Amino acid sequence: MLSRSTLQLLRFHFSIFLMPIYWFGLSQVMHINIVNSILVFIIFHVLVYPSSNGYNSYMDRDTTPIGGLEKPLQPTRQLFHVTVIMDLAAILLSLFISVYFMLGIILYILASRAYSYRGIRLKKYPITGYLTVMIFQGGLCYYLVKHGCSQEQMLHVFWLPILAAALLIGGFYPLTQIYQHESDKADGITTISAWLGYKGTFIFTAFIYFLAMVSLGIYFALNLEIDRFFIFQLFMLPILVYFFWWMIAVWKNRAAANFKNTMRMNALASLFTNAGFITILILDKF
Repeated sequence: MLSRSTLQLLRFHFSIFLMPIYWFGLSQVMHINIVNSILVFIIFHVLVYPSSNGYNSYMDRDTTPIGGLEKPLQPTRQLFHVTVIMDLAAILLSLFISVYFMLGIILYILASRAYSYRGIRLKKYPITGYLTVMIFQGGLCYYLVKHGCSQEQMLHVFWLPILAAALLIGGFYPLTQIYQHESDKADGITTISAWLGYKGTFIFTAFIYFLAMVSLGIYFALNLEIDRFFIFQLFMLPILVYFFWWMIAVWKNRAAANFKNTMRMNALASLFTNAGFITILILDKF
């Protein structure tokens, strides 16, 4: 029987915030393998992402709000055992897709552990930790979705959407850290957001998102699908409105860089980004 703390700290709902990469990748698959697509979704959003959340919580033992949880419970040894079981299940299920997909999942899990494990702790370094998240949660996940969900299981994937996926995650990630500067500092961690400061975090995020949109625009233009890009921009408008409202609020009063506003930003960004890529998927395939 799983304890309440174990179920809470796996943070299954937090997988929604990482879901845009899946829908982006799936929308760009020419010939979709339905069964594999469902399996890829389960591997990432039911097993790999929650396991990564749980292992991070096991290492951190947070007493202050974390992504998706305002009042995290303290982890037990059971949480560690469950994350190991979930990782093994993800690896075994990956074999039903391809050996290459399995190797990618193993690589993701290793990077995730290196990010959180106190003996390595990549997350305590602002640049290294940031690049780890961009590369693995963004670029690698897009590649694996594109490979795993296609009938052809192609190994060669165009680099531009991989870059765009990495930039989308890279633009989103610093904002998730903006309310944790003090608690991270107490734990010996210097996040990219703490390194940049409150104003710098918003400026940097806006710049990375701009690069992400430029990459997407060029990619869709090369595919002669610039209309898809403009449709996607319509879904970005509510995100931009809230982003600039929040930025001004934080610049006036740092107290606005709090857990509640951060979670609103996360929810809004994931909702409309998911909706944008799902719309492109529907237009292209149905």
